[in-house]
Amino acid sequence: MSKAAAASRSPLFLRIFVRMLACVAVVQLLNFALLFWVQTPSPKLHTVGQIVQAMRDPSAAPDGFEVLRAQSVERQPWNPRAERTEVALATALDVSRDDVILRFPVGFLQRAPVYNRAGVPPAPAPASATAAQDVLITGGFEAALRMPDGSWRTVSPGEGLEPWRLFVIAWLLLSALAAAAFAWAMARRFARPIGAFARAAERLGRDPRAPPIELDGPAEIAEAARAFNDMQARLNRYVDDRATMIAAVAHDLRTPLMRLGLRIEDADPAIRTACECDIREMQAMISAVMAYVRESSRIGVRRPLDLRSLAETVVDEASDRGAAVTLESGDPVVIEADPIALKAMLANLVGNAVKYAGGAELVLVRREREAVVAVRDRGPGIPDDDMERVFDPFFRGERSRNRDTGGMGLGLASARATARAHGGDIELRRRDGGGLCAMVTLPL
Repeated sequence: MSKAAAASRSPLFLRIFVRMLACVAVVQLLNFALLFWVQTPSPKLHTVGQIVQAMRDPSAAPDGFEVLRAQSVERQPWNPRAERTEVALATALDVSRDDVILRFPVGFLQRAPVYNRAGVPPAPAPASATAAQDVLITGGFEAALRMPDGSWRTVSPGEGLEPWRLFVIAWLLLSALAAAAFAWAMARRFARPIGAFARAAERLGRDPRAPPIELDGPAEIAEAARAFNDMQARLNRYVDDRATMIAAVAHDLRTPLMRLGLRIEDADPAIRTACECDIREMQAMISAVMAYVRESSRIGVRRPLDLRSLAETVVDEASDRGAAVTLESGDPVVIEADPIALKAMLANLVGNAVKYAGGAELVLVRREREAVVAVRDRGPGIPDDDMERVFDPFFRGERSRNRDTGGMGLGLASARATARAHGGDIELRRRDGGGLCAMVTLPL
């Protein structure tokens, strides 16, 4: 995709801002719909007669009334509404007004009204007990009647939710679900290009020759992907230039070595023999360097393969040469890798174990996101200080291995380079009871 096309993309922050506004608009539309569709709440109406019926005979209390017993009831501050209702209730019960108390609840967002009774005449009593029973009470209340033993019988309406409150609660829950679905879809849409970018970066760590990242998504993601692709190209060019330079130097060294070989033909036999040994060793080192560079810079074709079958091939080839090499049985482990490079890596590790310990045991297990190949031996091992140094090119741990059978010191370096090129690694561990264990981890 061209840079002009990528530049024309809308920025990520603008996309987030627009979608957040859309989410707020959806919620507000649902709230406006609630105003028009919710049913008008009807007030709770009760009569003094119903309260009187519940107080006189709790078993015959109207439906929804709750009759309890209390040792004491505290009066609320005076207000005209409570006074008029208390007078009507006392008249209907034919008791003293001091023997009845009527309390009205105060909501948590409301303040109790404060009245000044000074100069206010008392509320008149209803004309008759029948008229008192017809007095209406709106909303919640708590009426109390003093009993002969000094306790109080309290009457209050039930606390069931009105239909309109149930409707509002259901509507709010549906609104929350709708907003959550919208937010989930929006978050997934934003996370998709970022997740693709992360997967491409992880794939590059496993395979430096992986295809470039597609320039898709918002402008910021496309710009980051372009910078990532440029970095990948520069790193590959840097590695290729270094490999080419090392290969060229190693190749050019063969010519002066050949001239040295020709010039010592007429030298003293003792000197000629020593020089010829040095020349052959240098030629072997040059060949090893060129093979190492060639293998490390080779672009292999990666495909799904059964790592256990590949390990069985290496074990069978070593057994055919008379080596004591075994592979623990288990289930197949499928990974995506270069079969030629992995086979060379396993053959290198098995060859080292056979050379220095006389045999090897291979164990292949599968973990959550990686496959682990353990190449174990019972050889002399190596010092702890050399556990990491043996992976350096041309380092030979001769202090614990046989000096006469030591190689060029490129085998383990090449094996680790192969493992890391596949996104894995190799590390050496000392075994209990003696020996060494080479742990190879490869991503599934």
